[in-house]
Amino acid sequence: MNKYYAKFTAFGSATPKKILNNFDLEKIVETSDEWIRSRTGMFERHIASEDEAASDLAYPAAKMAIESSPVKYREIDMIIVATISGDHAFPSTSCLVQRKLGLKNIPAMDVSAGCTGFIYAVDLARQYIENGNYKNILVIGVEILTKITNWKDRNTCVLFGDGAGAAVISRAEPSDISKIIDAKLWADGSQSEFLVQPAGGSRMPASQKTIDENLHTLYMEGNKVYKLAVRAMSSAVDEIIRGNNLTANDVDWIIPHQANLRIIEGVADKLKVPMSKVIVNIEKYANMSSATVPVAFDEAVRAKKIRRGDITVMVAFGAGMTWGSVLARY
Repeated sequence: MNKYYAKFTAFGSATPKKILNNFDLEKIVETSDEWIRSRTGMFERHIASEDEAASDLAYPAAKMAIESSPVKYREIDMIIVATISGDHAFPSTSCLVQRKLGLKNIPAMDVSAGCTGFIYAVDLARQYIENGNYKNILVIGVEILTKITNWKDRNTCVLFGDGAGAAVISRAEPSDISKIIDAKLWADGSQSEFLVQPAGGSRMPASQKTIDENLHTLYMEGNKVYKLAVRAMSSAVDEIIRGNNLTANDVDWIIPHQANLRIIEGVADKLKVPMSKVIVNIEKYANMSSATVPVAFDEAVRAKKIRRGDITVMVAFGAGMTWGSVLARY
């Protein structure tokens, strides 16, 4: 039986044109630039327009990834979109992206794993390629979180932004230096109430009451999520590198979910990794959920920070609770 490997062929990203910075937020809720920066590391975030939906950001990110790769559009075998803020409950956002790309007769599906969505989707794509079923899979992480943000809650409304990141994952040739080495996923549903969008599903369908009480916006117990995130993300990185007979010194770059600068620094501290080896762009985008990791990776590649052959670890933590890591030689 042939053993195939998957690799990251190219990345792409897209964000809305409108930018909301901390000084703008001072005019909306009782907060300040100093308060936001000191607690989160964020300064600005991109905000979708009224008529922009998830597929509208996923499409240009996907185009950028495909056109940055040697893969032709017709050679894409599958589309996986990670999102919790898709255009509709159904059809899937992946099907809408497929239509925008002009592709037909290939499978397309969405993955819901909160901020860990892109990590989950990458692992799915990796396994489809390793088992020989497909050669090129388009994986996208996209969120329009600002449309489910409670703009009256000063503790959460400062945290989120909108964006999309995409990757073309392909079958590696025997001569390739690049390959996805491993991926590990976890979840703990017993902690699910700490980060949730209460209304809009079958548990609490839309009603005048749910609208009046802002239950269609996200709710988060920040302190509990913070502690869980630091512990889970540092453990996810440690387990995947040790499980592959590596040490933190062997890793060139860690690309963490951009939820909070304090969380990122806490993870680096636990791993004894210098921040100079951690990709951080949270000050420009805030928390874009499943889009943060691919957008950060794309920017780092285009800035020539991450280069071919570098050992990288992606790691994220999100609603569910879910968490996971991907070890790859880019």
